[in-house]
Amino acid sequence: MLRRGARIRAMKNVVVLISGVGSNMARIVDCCRDERWPARIAAVVSNRPDAAGLERARERGVPVLVVDHRDFDSRAAFDRALGDAVERHAPDWVALAGFMRVLGDDFVARFQGRLVNIHPSLLPAFTGLHTHRRALAAGVRVHGATVHLVEPALDSGPILAQAVVPVLDDDDEHRLARRVLAAEHRLYPAVLRWLIEGRLRTDGPRAVLRAEPGESLLLLPTETPDV
Repeated sequence: MLRRGARIRAMKNVVVLISGVGSNMARIVDCCRDERWPARIAAVVSNRPDAAGLERARERGVPVLVVDHRDFDSRAAFDRALGDAVERHAPDWVALAGFMRVLGDDFVARFQGRLVNIHPSLLPAFTGLHTHRRALAAGVRVHGATVHLVEPALDSGPILAQAVVPVLDDDDEHRLARRVLAAEHRLYPAVLRWLIEGRLRTDGPRAVLRAEPGESLLLLPTETPDV
């Protein structure tokens, strides 16, 4: 029985969209369970039936669903079907975690304000694909990852938090990518938890966190392990 005056924390529903191995998805599911977020991962949805992340989700007891983009004759038709599949789970948040399809304006508008993505660069630098290769070619000294709210333009929307990863002299594309992914695995679950708990909001273009000790919207290089 609840004590008089005690608050009931409403459980939030999170739907995660993937296209591949689902390492960020798996980390989100594990953190949600282990840290006892006031949320549940309601479903993992993929546009690819062979996505390895589907089995990782099943192993964790999360319902999975495939909406294969190849079954549709237009991007708009796929987006409608995907949106309907996501909506059936009444999501408070929709997390793109390696979802490799560009979503149309109607899908983004349908989930506006609750659609979150992680991108492997320090946005607004290196939007699109092959970010690690392009960072090395540009000669930058720092690289990283960005969690942002999704808007219709590719890799746009308010930046919520970033992880900074140093570019080392002996880096190649794959070595740098591994270190960025390790940072993503720390950054993305933290940001989703803050959103779910209502501690992270946007004020115009800037994110504002009601932080607890040790929390920051910037994950710095010294905190990022080499793997």
